[in-house]
Amino acid sequence: MTLDTLKPKVTEIVNHPDLTAQLKMQGVCDLLQSNIDYYDWVGFYMAHDTEPTLHLWSQAGEATDHTVIPFGKGICGQVAVSNKNFVVDDVNAQDNYIACSIHVKSEVVIPLFKDGKNIGQIDIDSNTVNAFSNKDELFLEWINEQIASIL
Repeated sequence: MTLDTLKPKVTEIVNHPDLTAQLKMQGVCDLLQSNIDYYDWVGFYMAHDTEPTLHLWSQAGEATDHTVIPFGKGICGQVAVSNKNFVVDDVNAQDNYIACSIHVKSEVVIPLFKDGKNIGQIDIDSNTVNAFSNKDELFLEWINEQIASIL
């Protein structure tokens, strides 16, 4: 399944009238992880209201111990500070990387903005080196725009 063919399914989940925002986010995680073969782990981390930490709201793939991440720590924590997309082609080449699984080879983290403020992010891990392209970044930015509309 291509990234663009998933857009109507994402829209359907986001517009579902009977689901909470968190359940919609879980639905998006499940959809992406089960339909894109190199998206081995998909999660949304949201910024805490008063503490400089990210909290795992929803995820699909292997369970992780990293449910709270301080700003600045790991790829996710760096994106919380930089407000910029971060694509890691090879996690072994990163000094400030938090390993969620020994199988992860690459990662992409895209900040989620609401009213111009970075309130969270989508995080994708892949068990393939160099898994992510510009198409993934654009697709995940679009996903975050859809999610921001329900938060």
